[in-house]
Amino acid sequence: MLKVILVVSGKGGTGKTSLTAGVGAALCQRDRRVLLIDGDCGLRNLDIALGMSDRVVYSFADVAGGAVPLADAMARHPEYQTLYLLTAPVALPALSERGMEQLAVQAEEAGFDYLLIDGPAGLPAELSFLAHIATQAVIVTSTDLACIRGAERCARKLEEEYCIQRIRMVLNHVRPRMILHGRSSNIDDAMDEAGLPLLGIVPEDEDIIACGNSGKCILSVKKDGAARAFRNIAQRIDGERVALMKL
Repeated sequence: MLKVILVVSGKGGTGKTSLTAGVGAALCQRDRRVLLIDGDCGLRNLDIALGMSDRVVYSFADVAGGAVPLADAMARHPEYQTLYLLTAPVALPALSERGMEQLAVQAEEAGFDYLLIDGPAGLPAELSFLAHIATQAVIVTSTDLACIRGAERCARKLEEEYCIQRIRMVLNHVRPRMILHGRSSNIDDAMDEAGLPLLGIVPEDEDIIACGNSGKCILSVKKDGAARAFRNIAQRIDGERVALMKL
């Protein structure tokens, strides 16, 4: 059965897009068939994180609007053969819940195990169409108090307005030294403040930026750091019990 996971954040700059790309690739390494959707209309950059800027043509709106079938619109990753991408439209078009439902149906009929949606930051209007087809959500935040507060507000909206019951949190850009010296919230404090179960932690890793700029997936160039964190999160999403990383 297709699992549709909406990846969101309460504010920008939390690393939501790099996490979506990394976890999507990690699921493919587990022999899962994965469709990624860039849902950040106007600010799309999931194709850059995946190194697929020269491959994407159609947006998810083209499929949801019935202009192009999913089979013709989705672009396959050059390295991960079971990883596909639909980019976001440049401007928000007229979307319908029915159209998004049909997109999800086509994804399930195509044999995908997961549909990961890189949603917009904050709480914009298009979030409603993306949340409509989601079966669960992942909220990405750092340990900064402002980000955690935004994550809590986003979670409440997903629960109350869109009836998404399974919502988990990923703490990204974690800096152990700042936590050690009391200059940043620790993991337990962040969980208490957001009121969300923890899906995973991702350490600050400069290689994510370097890989994005060179069009490479971080999972292809290293095994530790953020790459290991993405693999651990993929395992948990896939139903396995994995201990948290020691930072």
